[in-house]
Amino acid sequence: MNKRILKLALLTVPFFCIVFGSGVKAQSLQEARTFTKNELYDKAEEVFQQLIKSEPSNSKVYFHYGENTLLDFFSDTISNSITVATKEAADIFNKGVEANAADPLNYIGLAKVAFYQGDTEKAEELRLKAKSLLPPYKKIKKIANPKEYAYTLSKIAESYIRFEQVDTSKALPFIREALTIDPRNSEVYIITGDIYILVNDGSKAIKNYNLAQDWDLQSPTANMKIGSIYVKGRNLMAAIPYYEQAIALDENYAPAYRELGQLYSMAGRFNESKQFFEKYLDLTQGNIPAKIRYVNALFYAREYEEVIKNVEEIFAIDNSRTYMNRIAGYSAYEEGNYELALQYMDRLFANLEEERLIKKDYIYYARIIARKNQDYNKLVIEADNEAEELSKLQGRYATLKGAAKEKAKADMDALAAKVEEHKAAIAKAEKELNSALNAYEKAIYFTEEEDLSMIYEKGTVQYAARRYADAATTWSRLLEKGRDSENDYIQVGRAFYQAKAFNKADEIFNRMITKYPDNLQGYLWLANTASAKDPDSELGLAKPRFEALLNKAAVDSVKNAREIYDALRYLGYEALMNKRFDEAKAYYNRMENLSPDYKIKALSSLSTMYMSMGEYGKATEENNRILAIEPGNEAARSANQYIAQLQRSAIPKAHPNEITGVIADSAGEPIPGASVRVKDTAAEAWTNARGEYKFVMPEASEILVISAKGYKTQEVPVTKRRIYNATLEK
Repeated sequence: MNKRILKLALLTVPFFCIVFGSGVKAQSLQEARTFTKNELYDKAEEVFQQLIKSEPSNSKVYFHYGENTLLDFFSDTISNSITVATKEAADIFNKGVEANAADPLNYIGLAKVAFYQGDTEKAEELRLKAKSLLPPYKKIKKIANPKEYAYTLSKIAESYIRFEQVDTSKALPFIREALTIDPRNSEVYIITGDIYILVNDGSKAIKNYNLAQDWDLQSPTANMKIGSIYVKGRNLMAAIPYYEQAIALDENYAPAYRELGQLYSMAGRFNESKQFFEKYLDLTQGNIPAKIRYVNALFYAREYEEVIKNVEEIFAIDNSRTYMNRIAGYSAYEEGNYELALQYMDRLFANLEEERLIKKDYIYYARIIARKNQDYNKLVIEADNEAEELSKLQGRYATLKGAAKEKAKADMDALAAKVEEHKAAIAKAEKELNSALNAYEKAIYFTEEEDLSMIYEKGTVQYAARRYADAATTWSRLLEKGRDSENDYIQVGRAFYQAKAFNKADEIFNRMITKYPDNLQGYLWLANTASAKDPDSELGLAKPRFEALLNKAAVDSVKNAREIYDALRYLGYEALMNKRFDEAKAYYNRMENLSPDYKIKALSSLSTMYMSMGEYGKATEENNRILAIEPGNEAARSANQYIAQLQRSAIPKAHPNEITGVIADSAGEPIPGASVRVKDTAAEAWTNARGEYKFVMPEASEILVISAKGYKTQEVPVTKRRIYNATLEK
């Protein structure tokens, strides 16, 4: 032998004896690794611990033990915590480094941990450290153990995988070097296939899995991974032969049975699915971790009732596994059983250490409570309506006598009990919603980078619960983070508008039109906000803004018809209220010609105007034009009947205490059936289809109570005025 070659061989052999020589029975280490491949991580852990006791200086055992710990986490990310798993794995890898600092494998393990924890710089340092421990070579033929050398390089490549993502520009060079050194290494081809799967290159992944099978004919792994590719592509029938081939190679290969069970469940063939799952549990000897993986498979197959049933069976054997409340809670939520879901999640949070909680726990917990209280808004409206009805009964009670008074008393007592019941339900819901919002905050800040989707979702829940100011503040955080589309601005501005924080709404919509000067919604909401700030148009705030909107929208009357209509409706109404009838008529005529969609609304507005002017004949003409277009239009028919009644009455002079007005919503649309009542009296009137009312109020009246179902009640002080218009908010 050439002396130089002999010298190089003597230098390289000791390294591989230390790093790749086991020092324990090969069968024992192989047994542990087989358990890992069969996803029996608890059994693998037992063997690894025995190996460490018998050979504590064997660094290779620590590496595969640490890998087993990480794989255990990824096999069940629902039950396991990444924080706990990476900490446990890091402890094992560090012990491997202590056992043999010249072994590159445990540095690779630590690089994986750092990468999962988001410390990219540290991960790269550890990879470089691992690479530096591989002996240099000039000729591949002179590498003492090319199989293990290539395996180490492929593991460095694998360390660039993080949460289903990989940087191929950094990983694949290590793969290419590994295959140059050992082109027959099955494990390298498996890792290569895994990398290509993550970048959605199924053909290259299958090619590498096939090569892995060629160089390890007895391994079932490659066939199962090819089957998984077809499942991912929803080609379930094409996957079956590969799973069957994996079983043919190793009839005790449990993961293939689990995959077939899940596949048949996805295909709706539940009897076959159950058979494969039973075989899976039989092969794993029905141990709890295996059953937990079965439960996870059921969850992903959307067999939520079966999940809950199996979790309860696990609790019957071992109720210490608190984390199983997690998947049971998730499943109950997906089933729509929010009460049960909350019970499971409350137990989870009460009994599991905070470091073992995962982000999904907070997300599901928040969503469960939000859905459980999805009728909160309806509950509040019902409570308001009942309180209003109770107030009416109490106002009339003093005027009643005898049996009528006794019945009113019974009705008041029953209604008062309902009001109290609703108050208690609202208080409970608000307390639960506070817990949900706190959970959203936990989810938002679970990692160093704020979760913008959770910020959005939190704001949605606040808005649905009528916490408009809070929703606006939450959504404003999205604007600060650069999520500032036109819709984002509108969302924030509308929330401030609903909260009556009109100055803040103004600020948001002004920012919006500065960034998006061609978006008409910004101008419309600036106008709406001005109208809300000046509901009686005493300050004239809204008129110039609606005029600006009209001018901007007029450049394309077809595209911008809705915005033009909104502007014309307000400007016509404002002119009408201020008795500028010619101006109002011009706006309504323009509305009529805008689009067939708005013709009836324009004619209705013209009818209202003529009625205000006392020109009942013209008002009737406009209503008849409506009925010619839409014979079943109840509002026009009702208006004509009202006009006829007025004409028959022909009261020459109004009573000095007679009041009139129009009740409308925040968009200016009339509210029929609204109540206008003098507080603490029985004097009351209801609006007609056009939102109009008229009645004589008692002497010394002080407060008008204006209400309508689904709207907030208003109290208006009585003054010398005899026209009281009001705008009610939903």
